[in-house]
Amino acid sequence: MPKKTRKTCRGLLLTLFGLMIFGQAAEPVAAGERQDSYNYSAWGKAVPAPAAYEATQLINGSEFGGTAFKEPSDLQVAEDGRVYVLDSGNNRIVILDDKFKPLHVIDGFKREGQADGFENPQGFYVTEDGQMFIADTGHARVVHLDAKGELVKIVEKPQSELLAADFQFKPLKVVVDPSDRIYVMAEGVFDGFMEFGSDGVFTSFIGANRVEVDPAEYLWKRLATREQRSRMVMFTPTEFTGFDIDDEGFIYAASASRNGEPIKKLNAQGADILRRQGYYRPQGDMLYDNAKGPSRLIDIDVGDSDMYSVLDAKTGRVFTYNGDGYLLYVFGERGNRLGQFDTPVAIERSGERMLVLDRALGEITQFDVTAYGSTLNEATRSYYIGDEERAAELFQQTAALNANLDYAYAGIGKALLRQDDYAQSAEYFKRSMDKDGYSKAFLLHRKELMRQHFSWIMTTLLLGAAVLAVVHFARKRKGRAVYARIK
Repeated sequence: MPKKTRKTCRGLLLTLFGLMIFGQAAEPVAAGERQDSYNYSAWGKAVPAPAAYEATQLINGSEFGGTAFKEPSDLQVAEDGRVYVLDSGNNRIVILDDKFKPLHVIDGFKREGQADGFENPQGFYVTEDGQMFIADTGHARVVHLDAKGELVKIVEKPQSELLAADFQFKPLKVVVDPSDRIYVMAEGVFDGFMEFGSDGVFTSFIGANRVEVDPAEYLWKRLATREQRSRMVMFTPTEFTGFDIDDEGFIYAASASRNGEPIKKLNAQGADILRRQGYYRPQGDMLYDNAKGPSRLIDIDVGDSDMYSVLDAKTGRVFTYNGDGYLLYVFGERGNRLGQFDTPVAIERSGERMLVLDRALGEITQFDVTAYGSTLNEATRSYYIGDEERAAELFQQTAALNANLDYAYAGIGKALLRQDDYAQSAEYFKRSMDKDGYSKAFLLHRKELMRQHFSWIMTTLLLGAAVLAVVHFARKRKGRAVYARIK
């Protein structure tokens, strides 16, 4: 075999060996059995935790003599507490009060004097003043209705050079920002979310996910023949699976990304600005069964104080994070008991309650906050608004209820840091295994000590220097005298 050929083969073998080692090193550890309520420690281990939310009620639409939900796909809660359910199988929107009693049903509207309706709608959004934007998937359009259910406008397939000639417009989800810009998540669109102006005219795409490439597949494509490459699937970006928008117009998006970022926070330019300062990135479950794979995040809901929750369709769990990316608590499960789901598709906050919609069962599960969850939520809110003293007190209470929550000690450390108590802050950061926080607190504590003791330190240094100078001078003079006598 020629020398050049041997080198090429050796290089390929080393590359494949490296990929095998990398794949084994990156493979997650099986999760094992866990109880319904748990958290992850700073070391990445699943540890027991008190329940932050407990299931208390099931709603299926027929409790008060109404028609049962049929394959519902989305859920919204308005500012006044009313609950909107997109009952896709029945092609309607059901509006309930905060006690889940039916108020109104919207199953159609008038368009130019003619009756019109929905066909398999998959997502919708309700603004603060009750206006509704429905992703009417079967009719390939977005329908904008006012608070009374009357038609405002219809957004249909856009005409743009950015879109292929054979583009099929199938909206799945929709949100609206404070400036009335409409963002649509459409089926088969890999360029991000479609942005429409307040007039319904398409303007651009924002927030496209990056292409995710399997190293082994990439290497095989490089070595394959042209005919083999033609039969391979092209590398395409990961599609989003759900999104929500906060009061400031930032979009929180979830995707089924395995190697990239499954949760993003997008600004107006589409840049990801989500903070990931926790012990690990927000991603759902860290540990999972290798055969089942990682979490598949299907929906996301943004609460107050930068807290947000994501719904894992694979396990039925809800993961809630604070604005810095620390995991606060986990609840939910797949199963057939109260608080468990078959096919969870949407999550929404209603005050301190959490509502989870199950498509297959046609049910909404209401979760009420526990004393532990309420204390942790209030601690997070207090820290967010800058009430450090109250935050530290509440984090202390949280730590007393759950000694396994490393974030609570980090929260105390951050609150004390803001109060300029650097020594105590460093101790709590050390306990929480927060290296960055500890380094910052320790550095500030050292500077503080230097300022406090600078005068006597400098005095000591000057006196020491003077003494050394005198001793040196005396020794030098004595040495000259001895030399003179000898001479």
